Amino acid sequence: MNEFLQFAGQYWWLVFPLFGMTMGAIGTVNKQRELSARRRHREQLELIRMQGGEVAASRPAPAVAAPAAGDDLRRVEAQHDDVTHRWLDYELDVSKLIAYPAMSDGRQPLTAAFLRAKKVADNLRPAAGETPSPERAKEYRDAVTDYEVAFELAERDARRVKAAAFTPDERKRLETAQQLLGVAVDQAASPNERQVAYRRVRQELDGLIWLSDEAVENLEKKVALELPSATPPEPAA
Repeated sequence: MNEFLQFAGQYWWLVFPLFGMTMGAIGTVNKQRELSARRRHREQLELIRMQGGEVAASRPAPAVAAPAAGDDLRRVEAQHDDVTHRWLDYELDVSKLIAYPAMSDGRQPLTAAFLRAKKVADNLRPAAGETPSPERAKEYRDAVTDYEVAFELAERDARRVKAAAFTPDERKRLETAQQLLGVAVDQAASPNERQVAYRRVRQELDGLIWLSDEAVENLEKKVALELPSATPPEPAA
């Protein structure tokens, strides 16, 4: 024991290098353990991924809900029909055509743009029972959006300008036609009064507003309505 103490007293300076060597050895061991732990961790992860892939391969992929595309197509078709019905409210109603003549005037830039957009949307609409490709469906959807926007712009402009594009004499004819139209569809008027008023309406509008065959047919049906029959008196008690 005394010899060891004498040795330690003479060679005390060896403590520092020995301490450094010891700590270095400990650090090396710890580093090796850490690397080994990381390697085992990577191997475990790889094994888990492989097992997961094998399970996924053996299990059929879940079916994708296909009706979503069909639902979208029906929604676009309903949007298409809605715009067309809004347009027909003008096209088939002579009173509205007189009030907003620009809606039937293809010379108006916005009306012409709307009519072109309508033609494009109508041509791209899938036939009944047809399942269009995704590209064709997108093209149709974009066309219907353009159709709706073009209609709203044309309608807004027609309500703004009204009969501003006509001369004072032409506007007077439009006002006369609107008044006569009220008589032509008035069930309180006689059949002869209605027929005379109807003919005058057609004369006043000739050369000013183009009426479609359907609009004329609808107007003639209203003019041809019979006067309501009088209710027979109830028999005396």
